[in-house]
Amino acid sequence: MVQKKSVRRPRGRPRAYDPDQALAQATAAFWDAGYSGASLEDLTAATGMNKPSLYGAFGNKHALYMTVLEQYRAMGREAMREALSYELPLADALRRVYARAIEIYTAGGRGARGCFLIGTAATESVLDPKIRRVFADGLHELDAQLEARFTHAMERGELQSGIGAGDLARVACGIMNSLALRARAGDSRRVLEATAEAGVRLLCSLG
Repeated sequence: MVQKKSVRRPRGRPRAYDPDQALAQATAAFWDAGYSGASLEDLTAATGMNKPSLYGAFGNKHALYMTVLEQYRAMGREAMREALSYELPLADALRRVYARAIEIYTAGGRGARGCFLIGTAATESVLDPKIRRVFADGLHELDAQLEARFTHAMERGELQSGIGAGDLARVACGIMNSLALRARAGDSRRVLEATAEAGVRLLCSLG
């Protein structure tokens, strides 16, 4: 009797998903429906992964959302760094910031989605301290980037303002938040762009 040789099988199973693609698809699901509104069925359908695979890759729904939230913050941080060029006049830098924001806010397969941070984290922040912390950190990080840019403009003599750079930064951030909400509410791109331009002129003329 000939004994069959045992075949050694590789340990574990190869990943049947692209992590970056899965996170992008989960982001879209959360962005459209919000954290509470996006069910596990929505997330598995969006990512093409079953529940055990989704849990194995990212943890539970909350852990997946926190990963997506941090990824969005990192994307926004880098986009702001590039847009807020210190080589451009302040007004042009702000125009670039708002133009890029409008591009993001008006995108979406089912309609304009606004800002992911505001649209999904704001509603959860009252009852979830972890989400509230990330939400606050995201806003304050944006404030700090804008404040540094306003401070630079003041130091160069480009902006003569009796209002502090930190206060100007929060106003500039408020304009961006308004654009996000108005985009989600259905305001046209023309209206959003006109609002942004009015904001730039206001910020650069404050004395």
